[in-house]
Amino acid sequence: MESRELRYFVAVAEELHVGRAAERLGMAQPPLSRAVAQLERRLGVTLLDRSRPLRLTDAGAVLLREGRAALDALEAAEQRTRRAAPTPAGAPGIAIAVKAGASDELLAKLLDAYAAEPGAVPVEVVLCGPAQQARLLRTGRVDVALLHPPIDDVEGLDTEVLHEEGQVALLPAGHPLSTRAAVTTAEVGDLPGLPAPRWPRADGTYPDGPGPEVHDHAQLLQLVALGRTTVVVPDQVRGQLRGGVAAIPVTDAPRVTTVVAWPPHSRSLPVARLVTTALRL
Repeated sequence: MESRELRYFVAVAEELHVGRAAERLGMAQPPLSRAVAQLERRLGVTLLDRSRPLRLTDAGAVLLREGRAALDALEAAEQRTRRAAPTPAGAPGIAIAVKAGASDELLAKLLDAYAAEPGAVPVEVVLCGPAQQARLLRTGRVDVALLHPPIDDVEGLDTEVLHEEGQVALLPAGHPLSTRAAVTTAEVGDLPGLPAPRWPRADGTYPDGPGPEVHDHAQLLQLVALGRTTVVVPDQVRGQLRGGVAAIPVTDAPRVTTVVAWPPHSRSLPVARLVTTALRL
């Protein structure tokens, strides 16, 4: 099986529309359809139910899952091989992914402590949007990530727990609930005129809903201050708040766990030292 065939099939399987998949791949529809049909003949299975709307068969669902993993592995091999080469400044560095606006205090302490370690190498910090850290880790763009399961997908990754904390509701200053000592998730969810924000999916699209589209943490805080949305977030966000936003503990919200994650096959000594430093903190 060729990686090109896998990319073609994964595009069709994710779009469930040959036209959109062809546009995404920058090619015409007929050769894309022929390539998928040829792959089916080679494997001896039907991957797509071509009745309308287009659907995956059970075999197709398996190949989509396995194909994504295989393509991620190919991309990771290329990325990590390039980063393993010495740089003009000396030893190659490592990269860590963190969601923008999250784990700021922990990350700052980690970078300072690791820099003081013997044999420490340069660390590139890759700030990303929600649910993107694990993808960057699997594709080899980064070597380590700070994640928050179950919000973030950690399946197939090695992880260690670093921190647990409660959650708070972010409300506009002056809102009737902003003077309360605590609230419940039901109270926050029933607030009229303050729908939850809509974060982008991994593919960049937004789910349907009444809430505003949010691109980053700074935009979220501004929308809360303007009275356009509210959200329940980890307690660590308190340290980043400015005027116009109140943080109220949510008594029944699940606790949020922060983990450090890395590829299970990693044999990088700098990665091991960074993880060990994180655990020591």
